[in-house]
Amino acid sequence: MRIISGLLKGRVIKGYDIEGTRPTMDRVKESIFSTIQNYVPDAVVLDLFSGSGNLGFEAISNYANKCYFVDKNKKCIDMINENIKLFNIDNASVINADYKDALTKLKDTKFDIVFLDPPYKNSDYIDYSVKYLVDNNMINDKGIIVCEYDSDINKEYDNLEIIKEKKYGDKFVLIFKNKLQK
Repeated sequence: MRIISGLLKGRVIKGYDIEGTRPTMDRVKESIFSTIQNYVPDAVVLDLFSGSGNLGFEAISNYANKCYFVDKNKKCIDMINENIKLFNIDNASVINADYKDALTKLKDTKFDIVFLDPPYKNSDYIDYSVKYLVDNNMINDKGIIVCEYDSDINKEYDNLEIIKEKKYGDKFVLIFKNKLQK
């Protein structure tokens, strides 16, 4: 697994093979980042179910201002920290916590981009996270939420509209933006 564009293009991300993770495939990541490329520069990013940190590292490589990596798996956190050192990144924060605890901890932070790719099928993790982010006003006015999933999820939220929905094999990508955006 490699970073596909930006400052760190071509660098190998360690940790794609950690048990319990399912890294975003390069073609899916490329499609996501071609859609959100104008949102990334100077963005504050939350990679909530980080796993290997694949999406967060891609955002940093494409000039995001800051990325918060969150995962409850200590092996993932150790690998993210190793990659941060390897890539000489100084604009990342790493949180080893359950997603609910992390959202509570980050409640006063506003995000421009949120990546939600929980590793579990048929869970309410995306729904809970999107509701929490919206209800606590954690998404900037021009912010977006990128969801990766493989089973049905809620697609109706106050103040959010879908800007992209696409299927890639057995995965879906859904991108929301604030309805107030032009």
